[in-house]
Amino acid sequence: MGILWIVTTQWRAQACGYADDPNVHTPNLDKLAIESVDFTQAVTPHPFGPFARAALLTGVPSPENKVVDYFDPLPDDARTIAHDLNDHGYSTAFFGKWHLSKRNPDAELVGEEHAKVIIPPQNRGGFLFFEGFESGFLINDPWLHGTRLETPTQFKGYQADILCERASAWIKSEQRPWFCVVSLEAPHPPYASNASGIKPVEPESLQLRANVPGESKIASKARTELAGYYAHIEATDRAIGKLIADIPTDTVIVFTSVHGDMHGSHGLFRKGWPHEESIRVPLLVRLPKSKGQSVGIKTSQLVSLLDLPQWTRAWAKIKLSHYPLEEYQKIAMPSVVKLPYQCDRAWTGIRTLKRKLILNADKTVWLFFNLEKDPLEKTNLALDPAYEREILALKKLL
Repeated sequence: MGILWIVTTQWRAQACGYADDPNVHTPNLDKLAIESVDFTQAVTPHPFGPFARAALLTGVPSPENKVVDYFDPLPDDARTIAHDLNDHGYSTAFFGKWHLSKRNPDAELVGEEHAKVIIPPQNRGGFLFFEGFESGFLINDPWLHGTRLETPTQFKGYQADILCERASAWIKSEQRPWFCVVSLEAPHPPYASNASGIKPVEPESLQLRANVPGESKIASKARTELAGYYAHIEATDRAIGKLIADIPTDTVIVFTSVHGDMHGSHGLFRKGWPHEESIRVPLLVRLPKSKGQSVGIKTSQLVSLLDLPQWTRAWAKIKLSHYPLEEYQKIAMPSVVKLPYQCDRAWTGIRTLKRKLILNADKTVWLFFNLEKDPLEKTNLALDPAYEREILALKKLL
């Protein structure tokens, strides 16, 4: 038996064919969705890479997991899902972007310096096999190092293609039960980079979300970037499709992303923001038929990336505890990441199917939305006296 996590970067929940985005071409994920549970309301606990990755691997949110700043590494003593599976006889492997190691905060974020940072074995989150890179945002021609590559080695080609091919080869070589994470950097910027030969569409042909300001510089920027974004989504969908077709059919498959991207909604770009485009992520789970899953289930169950470790332990029959269904999701931005376009403040929040409350770091109310009537979050009700009692009740949960 195998368990596969496919974790992408900056792929928002809305940007999938099966989620009715008219701009995107994702035939392989659309097929997977037909065979999976589609968690339509899934969120990331923290809409920024390192914070989300630490929470995803440990099942512990920030600041409890001690990744509070963008450059904080995962603590050496952090226990991840890999440790649990190792202890129960699983082979564990990690391919791709790590983004949780020590790195030079003064180096260029895009480029070879961060891509060639060597992650020592004791800092690889307990994974017995590792083949990846720290960061660097090299969507093409990545540098990989790890268990069988002592020094960083460059591989020519599209990053998602290379990682999926190498993960597939490892999976097919395994004789024991296995757990594998394939961590892909796409569709993260730079959006204008080559998308495995897929040509971006004309920006003017794209349909923007209704909360993107109309004929404006913001809309123009959004269209230009989305053209590249969708090309990378299509290329990554193709790589994922090849991986899924190449592995055993009794594999539990998870597809998700660590966060989304605003792409002009509310006049904003990138991530870190508490809006739906930033915090909501795709989450598909395909179970083998022997596990009793029906086909093509859509559910609005409130789940988070924090849930994946406990689900994975259950699939591996390590800990079959009962987990009550949550009535709300906690979300937060632990600190300000001082990069262009990113959110300008730290915040904490709570989200239900019908409401969303966001507090500033000093616990004052920043945003309050009626998601039931206003799913595009066009009207901030933070100062509306009609919602004062609801706001106070939700504040008590934070």
